[in-house]
Amino acid sequence: MTTVLVINAGSSSVKFQVVDPATGEARTKGEVERVDEDGYDAALRSVTEQVEDAPDLLAVGHRVVHGGSAFTRPTVLDDGVVDELERTSELAPLHNPAAVAGIRAARAAYPGLPHVAVFDTGFFADLPAEAATYAIDRDLAQRARLRRYGAHGTSHAFVSRAAASFLGRDVTDVDQIVLHLGNGASAAAIRGGRPVDTSMGLTPLEGLVMGTRAGDLDPGLVLHLLHDGRSVAEVDELLNHRSGLLGLAGVSDFRDLLERRAAGDAAAGLAFDVYVHRLRKYVGAYLAVLGGADVVTFTGGVGEHAPLVRAAALTGLARLGIEVEPARNDAEADGPRIISPDGAPTTVLVVPTDEEWEIAREVVATLERPPGSGPTG
Repeated sequence: MTTVLVINAGSSSVKFQVVDPATGEARTKGEVERVDEDGYDAALRSVTEQVEDAPDLLAVGHRVVHGGSAFTRPTVLDDGVVDELERTSELAPLHNPAAVAGIRAARAAYPGLPHVAVFDTGFFADLPAEAATYAIDRDLAQRARLRRYGAHGTSHAFVSRAAASFLGRDVTDVDQIVLHLGNGASAAAIRGGRPVDTSMGLTPLEGLVMGTRAGDLDPGLVLHLLHDGRSVAEVDELLNHRSGLLGLAGVSDFRDLLERRAAGDAAAGLAFDVYVHRLRKYVGAYLAVLGGADVVTFTGGVGEHAPLVRAAALTGLARLGIEVEPARNDAEADGPRIISPDGAPTTVLVVPTDEEWEIAREVVATLERPPGSGPTG
């Protein structure tokens, strides 16, 4: 059985899985925690020790959040590609620097294997121009490559295909809204298997309310803070690390938020209301973009495990054909499942995501691509 080692290097941890790309079976998986900026070499040594019983490794796949305009498809890594990835770090400051450090360490740990980067932005590389384009000076936007790149693309790709398969339909025949809700959160409108809009933008700051990120806000707020004497670094810290649920309620983990809300904490209650209001607004917007949806799918840690969020986010949408059946929604279950009433015009699903399996499949497809079939980026 040929397997792929999938590595997701974060700012303080390295998650890994040895995945069978044909079935999605994880032969080995784990996480090395408390990794600092200089500790990725040691972390990868720990990974190699834990996967040493996997002699059939075909390749190493790396999750990279942002590929910028240079990388729009999975890419075989070499020194030049890694250097270019390092230059895109400002577009995903919470994620890309760690990914690059992890890639360098992994290439040293596994020098005899091909390494492939799979980008969260790749699924959204061919967004329609009207969705990808910001209404700013055209020449500046083209020079600086300012556009909507999106994120969580590996999850949106996997889940949209899995949702269609679960319903016994071809993905090309399904119009759907996918809500990936975790510490980071994003929405996507997907027509026939291809995205036509998504909530994250140039960076992962835009869109839904997240654990530490505000999502949509008036750009004038940023200008106001700068004119008021805050430095760029201070504003960056605020928007990436001290906003969202943390900024509103003092906690970034949704489980903690729900506990505080249940105990009567007013700040947690308001944060919950802001969160679900933003979700509902995006669902409504994407219904308009798609001209109606066959499916609305929840995924990610919050989307899969917080029935209260699912119910609240879709409250009041019955006239649009979207409802949640309380008993189905509240039932504890694993795997894909329907949570809408029988006969509802729009099917509401919960579908667990599997980004590692998606990455493993993308790695194999990339390595099997015929030479000369097109650019790697």
